Amino acid sequence: MSDDHHRKLERMYHAAPINQYFRPVLTVGDAVAEVAIEIRSDFFHAANAVHGSIYFKAMDDAAFFAVNSLVTDVFVLTVSFNIYLTRPVSEGTMRATGRVVHRSQRLYIAEAELVDGDSRPIGRGSGSFMKSAIALNADVGYL
Repeated sequence: MSDDHHRKLERMYHAAPINQYFRPVLTVGDAVAEVAIEIRSDFFHAANAVHGSIYFKAMDDAAFFAVNSLVTDVFVLTVSFNIYLTRPVSEGTMRATGRVVHRSQRLYIAEAELVDGDSRPIGRGSGSFMKSAIALNADVGYL
C-alpha cells in the first residue's frame, strides 16, 4: 500500500471529533497500526486506574486501521471485537499495536496488543472487520 493512503488515514483519524477528547496518536503501516494514548486521571474508574473503555478504544482503533491500511476505496467497519484486560494501568502512555492476521474477499481479522509505558502487556484483543459502502473521500476527512 502507499504511504499517501496511510497518511490520509492518519489525518482522518486525528480529525475525528471523538479524538479531540482522547488525543490519541495513530501511526499506520502496511497491515499494521499503532495507537498511543497518554494516560490522564479523567480516564480513571473509582479504583484510580484506566477504565476498560479506553483499553477497548486503543485496541479497536489499532486493529481497525491495520485493516483499513489494506482497503483503499472504502471505510471498514468493526463487526465484533473481543478484549482481555490483563493488568491495570494508571500512568504513562498506553500503546496498542494492531495487525491483520486474516483476510478474505469479505472478512478481515485483526489482533491488537496493548502495553504500558514499560512495554508490559496490559490487554489483548481481536476483531472482525468488513468493508462498508462509505467511500474514503473528503466527506469523511480522508484528505
